[in-house]
Amino acid sequence: MTKSFSYIGIISLIFAMLIWASSFIALKLAMQDLEPYTVIFFRMIIASLCFIYFIKSFLKYEFSRRDIKYILLLAFFEPCLYFIFEAKAIQLTTASQVGMITSLMPVITAMAAGYFLKEIITKQLLFGSFIAIAGVVWLSLQSTTSVSAPNPMLGNFFEFLAMVCGAGYTIVARYLANRYSALFITAIQVFIGTIFFFPFFLYEFYTTDFNFSMTSILCVLYLGIVVTLAGYGLYNYALTKIEASKAAVFVYLIPVFTLILAFLILNEKLSLVELVASVIILIGVLISEVPIDKLKKIIKLR
Repeated sequence: MTKSFSYIGIISLIFAMLIWASSFIALKLAMQDLEPYTVIFFRMIIASLCFIYFIKSFLKYEFSRRDIKYILLLAFFEPCLYFIFEAKAIQLTTASQVGMITSLMPVITAMAAGYFLKEIITKQLLFGSFIAIAGVVWLSLQSTTSVSAPNPMLGNFFEFLAMVCGAGYTIVARYLANRYSALFITAIQVFIGTIFFFPFFLYEFYTTDFNFSMTSILCVLYLGIVVTLAGYGLYNYALTKIEASKAAVFVYLIPVFTLILAFLILNEKLSLVELVASVIILIGVLISEVPIDKLKKIIKLR
């Protein structure tokens, strides 16, 4: 069986996307009882404990000053700024809408790569990006406030900023990936994230009342262990079976899974207009990402 097609690779990718989509649900549930940065800090420290076993293998690397600067910049984008914005987004809007806005990640990354890495920005990319962003704006304008989503428009904007940070992370990671393993890059992120979010945790510890419910504890453990290790492990295993370019397409399952999980677990519902806006976002992303010749074939088939 060729690397371009593998049933076990496809199944691994589907489960990886499902796990990553479920992280928004787990965050929302955990933040019902705990403060946002407390949740993130414990997620980081639990993930760090999981990577301690690999520290010995990381010592083989030689770090230049340039590499250290890029590692710090990488962690600054994600998890530091990324989780600050995402925590605010989860507090202010629904998990469903957060999941939809994550579909913008490839588009924002492509635009950033064009500016910083001088990669080609096509008219197709610009057109698709315009449609996707218009869909996000419409989705935000149509969203309604509720107890679990007190300010959806602002929350969606924070998630958009998180995606910008994710794009910055991806650009920096392209350089580091040539010198370090994906395992090391993931580990260094959670190590730095633990240190970065520790003062935030202390502030919340001394200024708010903690409520460690069974739900919040299980959600934090799930975020730190399952989302970090299982999601990462399944995705990287799939890359040994399926080409990276084909695996990237599966990222678009995240907003779909998020909508389903948010409906089943959090009882979140999107109106018909919000669903249409979500479809517009996905159409814009597909126009941006899918080669024009393949789009023509799809249209002809219909």
